[in-house]
Amino acid sequence: MQKKRKTDQALPSLVVITGLSGSGMSSATDAFEDLGYFCVDNLPVTMISTFGRLMVGDGDKPSAIERAVLVINIRERHFLPEFSAELKKLAKRGIVPFIVFFEAADDVLQRRFSETRRPHPAKHAKGLVASIKAERRAMIDVRRMADLIIDTSDHTVHTLRHLIVQKFSGNPDGQPLKVEIISFGHKYGNPRGLDLLFDVRHLPNPYFHRDLKALTGSDRPVVEFLEREKEVTETIDRVIDLLMYLLPLYQREGKSYLTVGIGCTGGRHRSVMVANAIGRALKKAKFNVTISHRDAEK
Repeated sequence: MQKKRKTDQALPSLVVITGLSGSGMSSATDAFEDLGYFCVDNLPVTMISTFGRLMVGDGDKPSAIERAVLVINIRERHFLPEFSAELKKLAKRGIVPFIVFFEAADDVLQRRFSETRRPHPAKHAKGLVASIKAERRAMIDVRRMADLIIDTSDHTVHTLRHLIVQKFSGNPDGQPLKVEIISFGHKYGNPRGLDLLFDVRHLPNPYFHRDLKALTGSDRPVVEFLEREKEVTETIDRVIDLLMYLLPLYQREGKSYLTVGIGCTGGRHRSVMVANAIGRALKKAKFNVTISHRDAEK
C-alpha cells in the first residue's frame, strides 16, 4: 500500500488536534465538524492505530470514514508516553496524520480557566499558573511533532473558526456563505430564524389594482408596475448596497448561513418582486443565494 504523504493531499484525511488545555481545541473541533470531518473527542491514545483501520478500507471495500479529526490532549493519561508510538503504528497502515497544535499565552489561558471555573488537568501543580506552565513543559515534544501550530491568544471563537475553515475547506477564502432570501407577509407572522429583516410595506401596493391583484411579484406585469416607481428601485438599490457591504463581513466572522427576510403585508406582490431583484443582484456578484416565497400563493 502506498503511503499517504501529507504533501500529496490538499486536504488531510486525518487530522489530530492537540495542544494546551484552554487553547481552543473544542471550538476548532466544531469548525471541523461543519466542514464534514468525522470528529472524535478524548479518544484514548492507544486506540489511534485501531481507528486507522476504519480509514484504510479492506480490499475492494471502501474505507468507512474518509476524513476524520481526533482530539487528544493531556487529560488522556497515556497520551504523553504512547503518542509517538501510536503515530508509528498509523504510518505502517499508510496513514500520516496532520497534527495541529493549539496554544495561547499564559495570561490568556489563566483568564479562560478563571472565567469557566474548570479545573486545570495538571492538578498536581500548585495553583493555576503553575499548572499551565507544567503542561506547557510536558507538551514540548508533542509540539515539535506538529505540522501546524496555532496561537489562539488573539482569536475569538469566530475568528478561530474562520481560520480553520480557511485552511481546511479547500477554498482560500473559506467556506462560502450561503444566503437564503425569504419573502413573506407580515399578516401571517415573521419567518423564524431571520438574521436580517427588511420591511417593504412603504412601497406602492399592486394589490389595489384590479389587473394585478391575482398575480404575484414574479409576474411581469407586477414587476413592470413596481419598476416604474422610483422609491421601489431606490429601496432595492439601497438594500443591495447594504448587503454587498455586510455579507463579506459575515463571511469573515465565519458565519455559514445568513437568512434575509423581505416582508410586505400579504407576501404576494412587493416582497416577492424585491426578493427576486435582490437575489439576482447577489447571484451576479457570485454569492451563493437561494430565494423562496413563503406566502406568494396564499
